[in-house]
Amino acid sequence: MILIAQLSDLHVGGARHEPRLLELALGEIAALRPDLVVIAGDLTDEGYPDQYELVRTALGRLDGLEVVAVPGNHDARHVGYLHWERLLGPREVTKRLELDGEQVTVVGVDSSKPDVDEGEIGREHYAPLAAALDEAADLRVFVCHHHLLPIPGTGRERNQVADAGDVLALLSAHGVDLVLGGHRHVPYAWRLGEMLVVHSGTAASLRTRAFPHPAYNLIKVEPDNVQVELRVPGAESQALGSFPRRHAAPVAADLPLGAPREGFEWLLPGTAEDQERILG
Repeated sequence: MILIAQLSDLHVGGARHEPRLLELALGEIAALRPDLVVIAGDLTDEGYPDQYELVRTALGRLDGLEVVAVPGNHDARHVGYLHWERLLGPREVTKRLELDGEQVTVVGVDSSKPDVDEGEIGREHYAPLAAALDEAADLRVFVCHHHLLPIPGTGRERNQVADAGDVLALLSAHGVDLVLGGHRHVPYAWRLGEMLVVHSGTAASLRTRAFPHPAYNLIKVEPDNVQVELRVPGAESQALGSFPRRHAAPVAADLPLGAPREGFEWLLPGTAEDQERILG
């Protein structure tokens, strides 16, 4: 079994950040010794250097563990992405790991833009992202802060990744198994085609929405299924779901975004001559 701890939206330095919750969550994760820790953005509340220093000190609890972290929109505030690079390292990462006898590819992308809440992956990332995912792997994990799907219990939808459709098509075509994110402080897990999309709530802040308690996720990847469990720091746990694991090969990985599948027929109005003229 591969054990992944997923947390996000710590909001260190914010008015509703709770240091005790962060201490509890990181202590529990350190004791579990997961194979991978994913921190999906908004580690700080305003991107200030003193907040980054606090984050770096806190994450010392995870020394010796495999950690992948990406920035969120709060981390990019006040040009905070520069402090991320100085104190935490690269904002984007690709790792190839051997976990429990399986080859695992983890790709983390910075979906934030300075001083705006909206996210975007960006066309400049598509080619390197596809190349990284095309490497042989038993499990492919994609990490970004912003959500690629609408989230229930958050009111009117906003702040979804601007190019979510193109990104989802790319991830599906290149065999991604897990999509991990944060952002709206509402934990959920949904199956989308062959992908499992899992978002964590806020692990260490009282900025909660539909789910009333700060929490993080534990994801157990077994040979035939993936189990997602929600953990409240220092308290109870709750199952978010058990999902069959993909074993099929990626679909149409060689097609460009928007290209029709074999056998697709254009449905156009007008006569055959009109259709020929339109299709040129």
